[in-house]
Amino acid sequence: MNILITRPLIDAEDLMEKFFNFGHKIIHLPTLKILSANTDPINPNDFDAFIFTSANAIRNLKLVNTNKNLHCFCVGLITEKIARQSGYTNTSSAGGTVNALKNLIMISDKINKNSKIAYFCGDNTAYDLDLELKKEGLKIKKVINYFSETITDLNEDNKKLIERYLPDLIYIYSSRSAESFIAIVKNYSLKALMTQSTIMCISEKIASIFRSQGWKKIEIFNPGDEMTKLEI
Repeated sequence: MNILITRPLIDAEDLMEKFFNFGHKIIHLPTLKILSANTDPINPNDFDAFIFTSANAIRNLKLVNTNKNLHCFCVGLITEKIARQSGYTNTSSAGGTVNALKNLIMISDKINKNSKIAYFCGDNTAYDLDLELKKEGLKIKKVINYFSETITDLNEDNKKLIERYLPDLIYIYSSRSAESFIAIVKNYSLKALMTQSTIMCISEKIASIFRSQGWKKIEIFNPGDEMTKLEI
């Protein structure tokens, strides 16, 4: 199969290698650039737990000191993996969705109503996790520690690759990425070439964006299950 991946390389490298090892042709077309936010460092000793809704939130942490004993609630296995690679040993994963992450936090015995929790995220979120947790009586400090910029340009090499190896599957991981990808397709008149491509969306919300633009072949997948969607 020809597979197009839209995540930044740092998030997609392992998955791309797995696809490649099974004989698939990979086209890497990042649709977002991640930038660190200019935030004041956080003192981890002021908190009882951290929440991470992406690996980028961990990579862009700014702390005044180190406390690796804090419990870290992670949205999925990849985020948890990055947290453990960063030295955090007390982690738990929600399996890939923010709603599941909320439920994981609410039933956890690692915190209580008096716990102070820092929630690290990007500037563009589809779900107000902090507000939902505050409604449940938890004390949440939201820290936006990175920004994402859309990429709507396509270099000539990638354009030739897409035209030569029309993607069978296109993986999209966020609403902003969807909007960026759609802009690229429009700007470079590629939609007619991709009518047989299946858009793999990480959520129903993202799928609805493509439906509104007239895309027909759309499927939803859970993060971490990319390989299981293929008959390999």
